[in-house]
Amino acid sequence: MTRTTRRPPTKVEFLPKGSLADGLPPAVPGTLYVQGAHGGIRVAPDAGFDVVFGRCEPDVHVCVGPNDPYVSRRHGHLTCEAGRWALYNLGKLPIRLPGGQLVLTGHRTTLPVAYTPLFIVAPEQEHLLEVRVVRNAPPPGPEDRREADTREPAGWPLSPLERLVLVCLGQRYLRPDPWPQPLPWAQVADELSRLRPGERWTAKRAAHIVTQTRRRLSARVSGLLEEEIPPPLGNALNHNLITALLATATIGPSDLRLLDDPTE
Repeated sequence: MTRTTRRPPTKVEFLPKGSLADGLPPAVPGTLYVQGAHGGIRVAPDAGFDVVFGRCEPDVHVCVGPNDPYVSRRHGHLTCEAGRWALYNLGKLPIRLPGGQLVLTGHRTTLPVAYTPLFIVAPEQEHLLEVRVVRNAPPPGPEDRREADTREPAGWPLSPLERLVLVCLGQRYLRPDPWPQPLPWAQVADELSRLRPGERWTAKRAAHIVTQTRRRLSARVSGLLEEEIPPPLGNALNHNLITALLATATIGPSDLRLLDDPTE
């Protein structure tokens, strides 16, 4: 990753505070504009420059969530790969794109050639990072106290059994698949039987555990009860549950280790 510098290389320009939603001056196609809390940056696609964003302004190119300790000191970066700009999440909280897509810790996604508002989903608020790609027309040093001060999101309490079943159910979201859906109950039961032979896992038992968890958490988030969703229900309840767990960092990609075969 490019180290943060006060004098960026050619084809890179720091910008004053403003908004990208109102349009841009003429620029080379593929040029990236990023705007945060205190200003932004413009980067040509061939600059070979990664844009780092996060809460600690001296250590990033674009500041976002400067006063929120849940936002990581270096929460992510944007880099040009094969002519397309990609977003990498390095932080502890997910980044939400339009349409509800979540980019989780350690995941990446390619950004469209358009205006894209990105939101870091913190427990108490969301922080906006504006990104626009023009259409055709310092590495971490020794122990840093500011990094140590980044708070771990509390998430919601889950028992070990609930976590195992929910991670199995939502593993397509954690990998991630482009358009993830909850795993079918029969497949959940098969995988849990493989992981814990002798525990008599069935689709009914797995569904019961998730249903109880969903009802318990329904007091904190809407969309988890049948009466709140118009028919047909489909996977809506479990989808809403998994999305809520991801958005609060209650489960994350690191939980996939629970699905590792214990015999290997």
